[in-house]
Amino acid sequence: MNGETILKVADYYAPDSFNRIKALADTLETPFLVVDTAIVARKYDEIRACFPYAGVYYAVKANPAPEVIALLRDKGANFDIASIHELEKVMALGVTSDRVSYGNTIKKSRDIRTFYEKGVRMFATDSEADLRNIAREAPGSRIYVRILTEGTRTADWPLSRKFGCQSDMAMDLLVLARDLGLEPYGVSFHVGSQQREIGAWDAALTKVKVIFERLLKEDGIELKMINMGGGFPANYISKTSDLETYSREITRFIKEGFGENGPGIILEPGRSLVADAGVLVSEIVLISRKSNTELYRWLFTDVGKFSGLMETLDEAIKFPIYTGKEGEVGPVVIAGPTCDSADIMYEKLKYSLPENLAIGDRLYWFTTGAYTVTYSSVAFNGFPPIRDYYI
Repeated sequence: MNGETILKVADYYAPDSFNRIKALADTLETPFLVVDTAIVARKYDEIRACFPYAGVYYAVKANPAPEVIALLRDKGANFDIASIHELEKVMALGVTSDRVSYGNTIKKSRDIRTFYEKGVRMFATDSEADLRNIAREAPGSRIYVRILTEGTRTADWPLSRKFGCQSDMAMDLLVLARDLGLEPYGVSFHVGSQQREIGAWDAALTKVKVIFERLLKEDGIELKMINMGGGFPANYISKTSDLETYSREITRFIKEGFGENGPGIILEPGRSLVADAGVLVSEIVLISRKSNTELYRWLFTDVGKFSGLMETLDEAIKFPIYTGKEGEVGPVVIAGPTCDSADIMYEKLKYSLPENLAIGDRLYWFTTGAYTVTYSSVAFNGFPPIRDYYI
């Protein structure tokens, strides 16, 4: 929000979509999430149209609801899986193993074995210890190595420090994969979630090109795939280019680096497929000030960092907030309901919300279909996990 005006629904949702969401929301007790699956379907069609040459592996961690998985299954999507529990969920819904990639580089040997026994043959790695585990538990499988990338300053939710390895190590691992009887298949990277700088893909692809060329020249290994991860944005407060602009530029980067008949491309969208489809609905529990002369209202709501809004950590993701009220606006600090001082969503950034807000009014947190329900704690302070509904 710009601090001056009240958020407009039309900037985020078509009237028919928001009316459907609100019609259900009006019958429910807060807090809860409502997801319009028609928006998920439209987002999937959009990414397929923008990247017709790429395989789409939905990042299940973003929202593993059966309704979302089944919809994407029927539309032909593949699935990026982070754990044995996600694998069990998608396979229970009829997803076959040839549509699954084990994309987590941190995994137990017994889970690798289970994936292999269930037919999965594509594994990510970024370390020798993990690679040797894969060779032992999933012999002959395809391997892609994740490399470190630099996108931390332009991504709202960076992902580069914990995962990936330097390019030299990636090449060593791919050679070792061959020597261990595995298939050195490709390279992956992730430029950071909610990446606003399209050039981040160019920088990462330049690294990948060097790896491809050196492995072919020095070791006779011809890699066949580039996994570009996710990073495509959702419609939060900070505006980004549209997906067509991303695809046009990224496609140019690929063609300039690898030619018209380059390697296969995989995308792992999560946020960009499901975030815009969700509205998290909460209720104002308390409005207060910290002193008689305090300039800012403190607005406490029945959701917080521990009940779906973990991505407000360090105020990284700035969710659009709609109230349905008109009139003068003023700055607020927004905090959650728990007895934990970390449970403050926005304090540095002062959202401007209507002055006539009252206890019991509802807040509609837009663009919350991704990484909300999955971040909701089981029982912190006794609060149950947030409920979710799909229309």
